[in-house]
Amino acid sequence: MRTRRVILEAAAAVFDERGFEAATIADILAKAGVTKGALYFHFASKQDLARGILDEQYTEGTVPPREVKLQELFDLGMVLAYRTKHNPLLSAGTRLSLGPDMREIFGGGSVPGWIQVTEDVLLQAKAQGELLPHVNTAEAAWALSAGWAGVQIYSQTLTDRADIEYRVSVFYQHFYPSIAVPAVLARLDLGPERGATVAAEIRLLDEAAAAASVGEPVHT
Repeated sequence: MRTRRVILEAAAAVFDERGFEAATIADILAKAGVTKGALYFHFASKQDLARGILDEQYTEGTVPPREVKLQELFDLGMVLAYRTKHNPLLSAGTRLSLGPDMREIFGGGSVPGWIQVTEDVLLQAKAQGELLPHVNTAEAAWALSAGWAGVQIYSQTLTDRADIEYRVSVFYQHFYPSIAVPAVLARLDLGPERGATVAAEIRLLDEAAAAASVGEPVHT
């Protein structure tokens, strides 16, 4: 599993730097420092590697459940923004999903999955009375996902993602008033530092879970 992860991260770095079409297996092997046999043991082709990167996005894009589901959805968007700056798997996955001609190769990449994830959380929010009566969850999920992707592209183009957390935060601050009940909106933390805060929370939870699995004491 460690070798598989090394190969995926190397492929992500190469795809993110050169694009899918320009990247070669030789480039990925050089970056990963593994043999061709090791690579093909885990992945049958360059396209299979790219699909592995796309699948990893869902693993990286999880947050602890929240009582207020609109907060949970914002936390998800901010954690993705934070990790995209530091994690080549997420960065490359975005490029593979949104790049020109990628629809023919990957059928939309991870985009349909993120739309569905967003709608699932919005449906929970609606069931809890967090959404305004007029909100169509399917349409809102499409718009919210598209807006996040647009922020990602603009931030990458203009600042190499240096301002992505701030820009994602501002996007939600403008979008949420059109779908959220005012009383719920007032309870939300929509600050740009939220991604780093939640990512740190996730690290502590993961460390606690790992310690518990081997019977070690948990330090907080």
